[in-house]
Amino acid sequence: MSSNLRIAIIGQSNFAADVLELILERSKFQVVGVFTIPDKGSREDVLATTAASHNIPVFKFASWRRKGVPLPEVLEQYRSVKAELNVLPFCSQFIPMEVIDGARLGSICYHPSILPRHRGASAISWTLIEGDEVAGFSIFWADDGLDTGPLLLQRQTNLEPTDTLDTIYKRFLYPEGVKAMGLAVDMVADGTAPKIVQTEVGATYDPAMFKVENQQLCLAQSAVGIFNFVRGLDSVPGAVATVVLDDGTEEQVRFFGAHLYSAGPVKDGKALKLKGLAKPAWVHEGGLLIEGTDGAFVNVRRIKRGTKMINASDWFKQAEHQPITDFSEDELAKKVQLASIWQAILKAPIEGATDFFAAGAGSMDVVRLVEEVKDAFDVPLENENVFMAPVFDEFFDQLVRNLRQGSGGAGGKQVEYKGFQLKANKRDIRVPTQLFINGEFVDAEKNRVLDIVNPTDETVLCEVACASTNDVDKAVQAAHKAFFGSWKQVSARQRGQLMLKLADLMEQYKEDLATIESVDSGAVYTLALKTHIGMSIDAWRYFAGWCDKIQGNTIPVNPARPNNVLTFTRKEPIGVCGLVTPWNYPLMMLSWKMAACIAAGNTCLIKPAQTCPLTALKFAELSVLAGFPPGVINVLPGKGSDAGQAVADHPLVRKLGFTGSTPIGKHIMKSCADSNLKKCSLELGGKSPLVIFADCDLDKAVKHGMSSVFFNKGENCIAAGRLFVEDRIHDEFVRRVLKDLRSMTIGDPLNRSTAHGPQNHKAHMDKLIEYCERGVAEGAKLVYGGCRVPNMKGYFFTPTVFTDVEDNMFIAQEESFGPIMIISKFNGSDVDSVMTRANRSEYGLASGVFTKDISKALSFADRIEAGTVFVNVYNKTDVAAPFGGFKQSGFGKDLGQEALNEYLKTKCVTIEY
Repeated sequence: MSSNLRIAIIGQSNFAADVLELILERSKFQVVGVFTIPDKGSREDVLATTAASHNIPVFKFASWRRKGVPLPEVLEQYRSVKAELNVLPFCSQFIPMEVIDGARLGSICYHPSILPRHRGASAISWTLIEGDEVAGFSIFWADDGLDTGPLLLQRQTNLEPTDTLDTIYKRFLYPEGVKAMGLAVDMVADGTAPKIVQTEVGATYDPAMFKVENQQLCLAQSAVGIFNFVRGLDSVPGAVATVVLDDGTEEQVRFFGAHLYSAGPVKDGKALKLKGLAKPAWVHEGGLLIEGTDGAFVNVRRIKRGTKMINASDWFKQAEHQPITDFSEDELAKKVQLASIWQAILKAPIEGATDFFAAGAGSMDVVRLVEEVKDAFDVPLENENVFMAPVFDEFFDQLVRNLRQGSGGAGGKQVEYKGFQLKANKRDIRVPTQLFINGEFVDAEKNRVLDIVNPTDETVLCEVACASTNDVDKAVQAAHKAFFGSWKQVSARQRGQLMLKLADLMEQYKEDLATIESVDSGAVYTLALKTHIGMSIDAWRYFAGWCDKIQGNTIPVNPARPNNVLTFTRKEPIGVCGLVTPWNYPLMMLSWKMAACIAAGNTCLIKPAQTCPLTALKFAELSVLAGFPPGVINVLPGKGSDAGQAVADHPLVRKLGFTGSTPIGKHIMKSCADSNLKKCSLELGGKSPLVIFADCDLDKAVKHGMSSVFFNKGENCIAAGRLFVEDRIHDEFVRRVLKDLRSMTIGDPLNRSTAHGPQNHKAHMDKLIEYCERGVAEGAKLVYGGCRVPNMKGYFFTPTVFTDVEDNMFIAQEESFGPIMIISKFNGSDVDSVMTRANRSEYGLASGVFTKDISKALSFADRIEAGTVFVNVYNKTDVAAPFGGFKQSGFGKDLGQEALNEYLKTKCVTIEY
């Protein structure tokens, strides 16, 4: 064993620097000198920097010889260190034999191929280009030939179909190569290093790929051949191809990111002529599709035009995004920090126009830049991001967009849209009126529109775009692309940050949103502010907290002895989700469903109610300000029979969340089954029973009984559709209700003193009138209301009370969805009968009971067939509590942790080891 072995390191790059660090960890070795290349400008090679940090003498030679003769002054400096072993991890210079043989133990070199195959400077590229099944490296004893010396050791790995020059180097050749160089030095020191003569059988000498003429891609070959050539030059320098433009001129480009393609015909492809290709290539949303001579296809994802890398799918796109100009102080501080990272790598001053690669950066510098930026700014970044934006200002622009997206900043410009000025409530609010698809407001197909009517005065507020089936398809395609693209790049925690930013914006604009909701749907402004908007904000904040807490389980299963088995589950987003929401709580229903949907990692499109879509469109604008990527959220006003049906029928929509009537819910469920068996959750009609026992707190029962029916004008999913009042307090209960109704203020919902606003739309008001007429006709006693408010413009309906309602009457069985109180008596001695009557309904959304007897209350909660039970309270919902019904009130839950399951799928993974 040779102790205190004197070693000279000859070479350059991060690889050589890591080999140096590994050798220095062995106390039995002494690195006596490092020989490397000269500085490029002010940029020193990392090997020299590393050596200097360990006080190792560094020698920088531009050349070791001139006209084939070693330079005497170079030989003298080399000999001065008295090295016993030369180690060449990576060296681009020609080292004279006087140096190779100048060390007592000789020289060992690293070569990234399984010698004797692929001798030469571009071994890794040719391993891929030739379609080898394995890749590897050799450490050999240098001689006077080109990679022909005796072998010391070799290592190999299988090549994967996804491997490129970059990936095989990073996953195997680099890390395993560093360790193997350390092992080789140990073996030399121990005297156990073999010298195995290379065979010439199977030996190849391959052309150097740093010569441009060798980088030309031959398109007259099989798809596999094209694929292998492109990945053999990915990510440096890229395969050269020539595009023939429409005017006959030619443009030289480079291809990156190739894969074999077998997904069938592309949709909406545009032809692109490539020189040397018999058939046109096709630009499509996934890249550039090229047909090989064998009829198979290869797809190219990225193209470099000049110094600019673009997605191949963007070849025909003329308009580029506008650069960001409105940087915050914090972002400008980050620019200084980023410049320091660039300067540390490039060893040169950084200006806005500094090109990372023109400044001398190589592939390992790309890796270093990506890792340092990820650590410094906590953003998702890949090597290709550097190639897509190699100029400093472009890279900083890209970084800021990622930061704004991750933190919920104003991700780029505010979108432009057509809209109208809503002047109401002492506010002047600009409201969008177009469809919102893929991050932009656009007109509907054939400029179709809907009239939006103000229910307070029956005037037309505006015209809103009316989505067609084709519009829905565009939105679905955008959501599908985002789900498998930009949205997958957003981490769970960043997703939560985006949602919190959106909630902050909703709170910032809550008065605007409440005003729009009040004018558009007739909701009383104070209620809209507190509940419609307030609970919407709460929903986004609540579900934002769940984003990074969605997780699976490990499951103990019976192992297959003698092996072990690990089984675990993953909770994964479903994909594109369709949401169809009603008109009673426009923004709140959107938020209840969409917040859970987005938190789970899905993308979505929503068809809001035809009569009141304006808050949904204003919400879409806020989603842009929050920084949501295009396609994640899409909003399509329209008719249920057109747009709503198209959502239910679309084969790329994998989940549908619906709130509405039971008949429409049944139709949607059938459509979900017939289309693609999509998962669906349905929150449907209700006829919620409220039982009031004589032993209750009557003041509280009257207060909550009123709220249970008349809250939000009775347009409330869980409204008490039928009150069962014990006979001992029945008359007093009715008397107090009538007294309160007579003092209820009905009028303009924007007036702060108003307690009861207009019904949402005329057809609904007409239905309420018919409902009351039928109740009277069947013998129920109308004690108050039952008609339109006289002498008042707008869809105002008088709060109504029916008593003496029998179980067989229409109004006892069917929901009014309006301010109509249905009261029936029961005798307190027959609790079983009232429970039977309360459950004698096909609906089971909510229920309530008022009593001071806890046993009676718990018995009611146990026996009632409803998804929600209120005890001595009513309408007390919370974003953390699950909400949903039984029987024909639907299935599935909104709100609470359970709502997440509606938008997740469970995958089970089993591993034997």
